[in-house]
Amino acid sequence: MRPTSLEGYVGQEHLTGPEGILRRALQKGAHLPSFILWGPPGTGKTTLATIIAHQLQRPFLSLNAVHSGVKDIREAIQKAQKQQFFDRAGPILFIDEIHRFSKSQQDALLSAVEKGIITLIGATTENPSFEVISPLLSRCQVYTLNALDREALELLARRALEQDDILRKLNIELRETNALFRLSGGDARKLYNLLELSAEQCEEGEKLVITDELISRLAHRYVGRYDKGGEQHYDLASAFIKSIRGSDPNAALYWLARMLEGGEDVKFIARRLVISASEDIGLANPNALLMATQAFQAVQMIGMPEARIILSEATIYLATSPKSNSAYLAIDKALDAVRSGDDPPVPLALRNAPTKLMKQLGYGKDYRYAHQYEGHFVEADYLPEALKDAVFYEPADNPHENKILERLKRWWKKKYGKGQ
Repeated sequence: MRPTSLEGYVGQEHLTGPEGILRRALQKGAHLPSFILWGPPGTGKTTLATIIAHQLQRPFLSLNAVHSGVKDIREAIQKAQKQQFFDRAGPILFIDEIHRFSKSQQDALLSAVEKGIITLIGATTENPSFEVISPLLSRCQVYTLNALDREALELLARRALEQDDILRKLNIELRETNALFRLSGGDARKLYNLLELSAEQCEEGEKLVITDELISRLAHRYVGRYDKGGEQHYDLASAFIKSIRGSDPNAALYWLARMLEGGEDVKFIARRLVISASEDIGLANPNALLMATQAFQAVQMIGMPEARIILSEATIYLATSPKSNSAYLAIDKALDAVRSGDDPPVPLALRNAPTKLMKQLGYGKDYRYAHQYEGHFVEADYLPEALKDAVFYEPADNPHENKILERLKRWWKKKYGKGQ
């Protein structure tokens, strides 16, 4: 069912539609630079590459990064150089799953791409920013492909039932499509696999009606499209944390469920909760860190499937807690001050004096022990002289930090007097 022209290509209207950048470039006969097609599985990356090569009437060389090494790359480039002798434009070298190439393998492509010996078309399901080396990425355009929507999937399904050599001979009615499209997850390959599974149930001479119940039974259970080692791993984790930060427990639980159903490591999720408790809730509710830490320990002891309950409890608690990032901002300000290049010495009063010589040198002199004073507080400078007026921690407006703020105001008033 793989189409051979843009007219038969389904989806990716932003690239191949009437105003799509690739279609317009091909219609104008413009020179196409090397580029990378980035998108989920089953969205037409390989198909699009072969259509472009066919339409440009260029020799087409193909490698799969899973099975190819530097030797295969060099052989392909040598073959391209020979063909370039007869065709100045040079052949297209298509590399599927280019993200699986190591740095040295990607380095082997640089010179050939730079000199125009080949036009590279790479296909990847991973974010090229992370998986493709910068020198190669700078020599390529990146075009993003999207998961196929319901309209595209329905067109592909009905086209397969009408045109496939085997399916069109069977008496199959596509009556219900919700389960078929939901389980396909925007992936044309999954769609075709489900249609094949359905067709196997069709007895000779009988009519097969494709329903949601049939598809669900054949697929057994829904496994979300989720790559634990890829970009979606980080996208879902980001959505999860941002939902907690935004105090939306429903959204946070949804993204948690997506990660759990995709088989994400529960310890990874628990670690993100610990980080969120410190970064986003912080001093507004110090118990959040205790809750997240205990949840992490419990998840390690229990494991799935019961760990889902622990993670749910911690997620709801964090999402519904008051928020403050004052601790996060404070340590970053302090680090900026440290990284500024100045390295003032520790004031003598704050230095430890374990030896007689150190005492003679003034180590620890004039230090006042706070617990000997009323309220366990004594007016003193603890920062180096060059930073004596620095303020790193600025309390947020919440009950817990308001108490801290009042104490700081009293100290500031003692130190600098009224009106400061």
